[in-house]
Amino acid sequence: MSCCLLEFCRVQELKAVREFLFQNHQNNPSLEDKKTENELAWDNSDWGSWDNPEAKEDGSGTTMGVEEDSAAVSAPWLQDCVVSLSPCSDLMVVAKDHKAVFLSAKWRTDDGGQEEMTLAVSWSGTLSTEEGESVSSVICIPLASQKRSSTGRPDWTCIVVGFSSGYVRFYTESGVLLLAQLLNEDPVLRLRCRTYEIPRHPGVTEQHEELSILYPAALVTIDGFSLFQSLRACRNQVARAAAAGSEVVHPPPLAYKKWGLQDMDTIVDHSSVGIMTLCVFDQMKNASILGGFHASVKGSPPAMSQYITVGGGPYTGFYYAIEGSSQPLLSHVALAVASKLTSALFSAASGWLGWKKQSEEEPTQKQKPKVEPATPLAVRFGLPDSRRHGEFICLSPCNTLAGVTDDFGRVTLLDVGRGIAIRMWKGYRDAQLGWVQVSEGRGERESSPSAPLPRRHAQFLVIYAPRRGILEVWGTQQGPRVGAFTVGKHCRLLYAGYRLMGVNSVTSQGWLLHTQQVCLFDPATGALRTVTVPFHLALSDKKSERAKDMHLLKRLTTLLKSREVEPDILESEAQSVLLDIKHPAIKKQALESLLANKNAPVSCLTNITRVLLASLKEQDPEAVDEVLFQLCSSQLKLLQLYTDIQQLHSTGEATTDTHTEPTEVAGIEEELARVSPTLQRYAELTSGSRPSVSFAQDSPDASLPVRSFLSQMECEGEEIRVVPGPNADWTQLGSFLFWGCLTGESPLQKVCNTLHKTGISPQQLLSLLLSVWLHREKEVLKKPEAVRHLHTLLTALSSMKGAVEESWDMQCVSPWWQQVRSACVQSHSSAAALLAAIVAHRAAKANITILAETKFQSEWEAVSLELEQWAVCVRQLEDVLSLQTLLCVPPRQGTPGSATPHCSVKALLEGGRGGIADSLAKWVFRQDLAPERLKDMLQRRGEAESTEQPSQPAQGEGEKSQEDADFNRAAELLVSVCQRFPDSLSPDLLFAHCCWEYVVQWNKDPEEGRYLCWAVEHLKLVSSPHIQLGISSMIWNTFIVKCFSAAAFLMEKVGKAPKDRLCRRDVGMGDCAMTSFLGSCVQLLQILMEADSGVEEVTPPELCVEEVWGGAEGPASIAELALEQKGVHYPLVQHHYLLASLLHTAMTFSLRVKPLSLFDSKGKNAFFRELSSIQLMPSGDMDPGLVSLRQEFLLRVLTGWVTTQREAVEGPGSGDNTWPSLCLDLGLLLQVNPDLLRRHLVCELYNQGLDPRAEQVMFEVEDKDMLGSQLLVLTGQRLSYSLLHTQTQTQPAMELLARLPPTLCTWLKAMDPSELGCPLVPLSQTSRLVSRLIEILPENHGQYSLALHLLEAVEDLQRED
Repeated sequence: MSCCLLEFCRVQELKAVREFLFQNHQNNPSLEDKKTENELAWDNSDWGSWDNPEAKEDGSGTTMGVEEDSAAVSAPWLQDCVVSLSPCSDLMVVAKDHKAVFLSAKWRTDDGGQEEMTLAVSWSGTLSTEEGESVSSVICIPLASQKRSSTGRPDWTCIVVGFSSGYVRFYTESGVLLLAQLLNEDPVLRLRCRTYEIPRHPGVTEQHEELSILYPAALVTIDGFSLFQSLRACRNQVARAAAAGSEVVHPPPLAYKKWGLQDMDTIVDHSSVGIMTLCVFDQMKNASILGGFHASVKGSPPAMSQYITVGGGPYTGFYYAIEGSSQPLLSHVALAVASKLTSALFSAASGWLGWKKQSEEEPTQKQKPKVEPATPLAVRFGLPDSRRHGEFICLSPCNTLAGVTDDFGRVTLLDVGRGIAIRMWKGYRDAQLGWVQVSEGRGERESSPSAPLPRRHAQFLVIYAPRRGILEVWGTQQGPRVGAFTVGKHCRLLYAGYRLMGVNSVTSQGWLLHTQQVCLFDPATGALRTVTVPFHLALSDKKSERAKDMHLLKRLTTLLKSREVEPDILESEAQSVLLDIKHPAIKKQALESLLANKNAPVSCLTNITRVLLASLKEQDPEAVDEVLFQLCSSQLKLLQLYTDIQQLHSTGEATTDTHTEPTEVAGIEEELARVSPTLQRYAELTSGSRPSVSFAQDSPDASLPVRSFLSQMECEGEEIRVVPGPNADWTQLGSFLFWGCLTGESPLQKVCNTLHKTGISPQQLLSLLLSVWLHREKEVLKKPEAVRHLHTLLTALSSMKGAVEESWDMQCVSPWWQQVRSACVQSHSSAAALLAAIVAHRAAKANITILAETKFQSEWEAVSLELEQWAVCVRQLEDVLSLQTLLCVPPRQGTPGSATPHCSVKALLEGGRGGIADSLAKWVFRQDLAPERLKDMLQRRGEAESTEQPSQPAQGEGEKSQEDADFNRAAELLVSVCQRFPDSLSPDLLFAHCCWEYVVQWNKDPEEGRYLCWAVEHLKLVSSPHIQLGISSMIWNTFIVKCFSAAAFLMEKVGKAPKDRLCRRDVGMGDCAMTSFLGSCVQLLQILMEADSGVEEVTPPELCVEEVWGGAEGPASIAELALEQKGVHYPLVQHHYLLASLLHTAMTFSLRVKPLSLFDSKGKNAFFRELSSIQLMPSGDMDPGLVSLRQEFLLRVLTGWVTTQREAVEGPGSGDNTWPSLCLDLGLLLQVNPDLLRRHLVCELYNQGLDPRAEQVMFEVEDKDMLGSQLLVLTGQRLSYSLLHTQTQTQPAMELLARLPPTLCTWLKAMDPSELGCPLVPLSQTSRLVSRLIEILPENHGQYSLALHLLEAVEDLQRED
């Protein structure tokens, strides 16, 4: 009930606004700015400087949601800008020089889920069109909507900008120029607007809307009605021109009045008070003063427009313009059109039929518009003060007072009607002013006479002193300071002084104008705050009981804030304060603050409320405030309930079972025994979860404070109901009411009777009970007896009046039991939900049996729809518990772990038919299970359910044994889940979802090539070719083809296997990851071809779901989507397979190749098309040039593979032996002679010294003659190396060389052993090679004799060794 400063909006992107407006100033501060800073006499450390903005901006945040720049850096820039805020607070304009930024309102949700308004940049740019002009004044005028359904919100907002060139331009919110007019050739000093206000008294003159523009020696006024019509017409014309794409038709200029203000030396600001009419006495007084004793007086006093100016010589000037003394002016542009226009042009834009096209007006536009002369207007009187210069004037909303600031640091309050200064404040240099008008609330008059008095209004002057960083609120005319706030030193006080334009006495009926009066803008935080002042602060302290009540309220607030007060003192003090307060609204506020205090004990609150209620009952019933009386009685009832429940829990009286029959207990025990193993395993897994931090006051075991209890309960008449709120609050309240009963520490029946007597509905009690049961699952599982107490509680609540309807038909579903089922199926606490369902099932069955006995008098067992629903619910919860137990298995160390997912019956039903398999696939990914291990786990599905658990390993066997034991336990859980979901978790469905999950994870992190490899491995394990085909197509189209095409184009561009940097730039992964990716692409396309071939041989599988899960609704499963996919075009898939193989080999062996250049134009055009489309494929014999390129590439692949094999022999690893067969397969597809490839492979293997492998391949070569010739040269190179090129030539070798035939010796010397990959080969291998040579060479071969000589030479060498 005091002054407050409330934040209602926050400005975003302020840093971007500052950088845009000052980008030319940051590096080159002007000399003028430096001069100004040096001339300031005060300490400018708080103002900052633009000399080195980079140094000051280091470390500042990138967003301005909560700007963390220091005030010294981020704030002073705003003082150099022109700032205007719309009265509706939905548009702000910040301008500097020729640039401007428009910020529009946007709504967003904050972290707490609350909607808040923000202002964000909607337009930024340059406004000036004339050279050298700059923005000197801006106002935002909201224009009212003309629709009948409007409730006071603006239709749109017009931005009016005055320039230093004298131009005034009108813009839309998106920066579109509507209208521009040169009214005077001097700079525009100030723009002011006056809008319609509803007259408060019958005698007040109704004011017209008006826009006034101040120049150094002239004042221009534009009628608001004609301006409103003109702007609307301009906006409609611009919209039509934009929609039609035509040129904008320029409107004729506005009609205006122009006054030449005389008799003042300088004018810097003005205020248009409006039309005023003198009373008869003032008229006679003025006439006698001006005309003497015999002056004549007109019958009716003339209407005059009053203008007040501030500046110098005099300090304040009062001007009066008699209505009708000056006709509205039109510039010469309009004179040419005037004959075509009607007189309505002066009042409305309805006559704009004669607008000229832009092309016709070009000659006129090039000339500077003619400026009309002003009508002289002499100052009537002023406040002369030769040394004082006024700086700013701010008119009050009621047009009776005005605040003026000057260069002496004074704020003067003027009486506008009398033209005198009535008050002055000193010490407010550079002050900024605003007004707040407050209306009296309904029923706030202390005396209530029979005739209702009109509502009073109070005016408060708001002064912001930037030097002191303080915002003050003063009562006028001679009132005290009623509020003061410490704010930043660089804020801006934004006061519009007007509302919506286009409103009149008819259209304003029933409107609620959404406007802020005064706003304080803090650029350091971007916050916009408004000042709220209660009306009673304008009243005299001596006469206002409310002021005394406010003092007592402050005293009570101070008392409640102190923590060291004894409860007895607190009770007595608070009681006396509450009884002394007279006003019911303040008494209610005091009681509410007392009840919300966390330190007051419940006994104290009860006593005070009881005394206050007794005092109200003693008063006259008609004088008692009904709201206060209801509050006291309801809060007293709630306090009594809190006390009773607290006493019942503190007695320590144990629960006695009076409701549970032995047969029901046996039935529950039987059910529990059945699910006990799963419950035990679930409890083990959940209790061993990761440690977490929690606060004692947030624990459910913490006692519920009385203020929380009161805030969560409300009393309506005789009934008490729980206020809907967050789950945590319900759990805390439920724990307070029922936890003692569930643990057996409190008298259950007494608690239920107490709650029933208070009138709380059984449905809300049931919700509280289920909330605490489901949210305290861990404690419930540790207390086996809690299940029995829950059964007793449920039975007790069910027997309450209003729980189970007496007219309930057993063949219908009971709303009472449906509430229990709904809570269980929505809960993520699987074990607690299952226990609650088992107990409720038994309780419902007993209830139905009793009803059947009373209705039918029969011994037959009652069958109802309710029991069927319970059977399905219990089965579903058992399934979910089994699944949740598996999901709780912690991932192995070193795997990508994450938070344990929680599932519920509702979540699985809404997840569609694939929801269960999808949950399990995510678990497989978290466990980092290899596809083969998952396959091993699923193979246990066919084994008998009675398989004994594997024996626990001895402790000395180490980590491997522990890992195997964990694997076995996880496998058992997985098998049990699969047995519960035989259809939803069939192997094909599970492998399909695992495949998709791994592909999705790979897509998130393409560097993890293992994910894509495992996805392909999972896909291979799918037995149905139909599902395989569909999933392969979906993976290819969704994830693969984009990266695959990027890799192909990149390799084609660089002509070789690209480096890591290029791969990351173009494909989004490193070179190693790209190699793995291309290998997976080859396998994926291979699966696609095999699945396409096998589709016709097998019928499509039928996808079923378990009976209890038949109601699943949601997205289709991966398998269902796969079966809906189109078939593929086999040759096109093979074509892509060929390209993928080429890319993979090039990356693996780092070969130079342009892969797309190995295909003709048809082949290139067919790449990266839809695999289901029919494309024109290459056919017939290929161009020999292309074939030779392909052959060269495949030969290089074989050479690269043999090199890796040699490295594998020398190193610890073993090479990949699939490449030769792959090359031969590719050779067939690429029309390359396979025999040539085999011969090259044999030669390369011999070249690297891998003779045994070469002999295996040699048998497959067809052209033995050619092979023999090639191997003969290779043998000669080996022998040449042994005889001629070894470092130490032995004497036997030299003698052998001398004995060789001359032809052989010459041939050996011509050999170049440097071509050998492995020259040091044992002589036995070379001898075997020569023998093979003689076998494959025919005797009539030209080099047969040379081979015989070689054989003799090798044998001689062997003998010498």
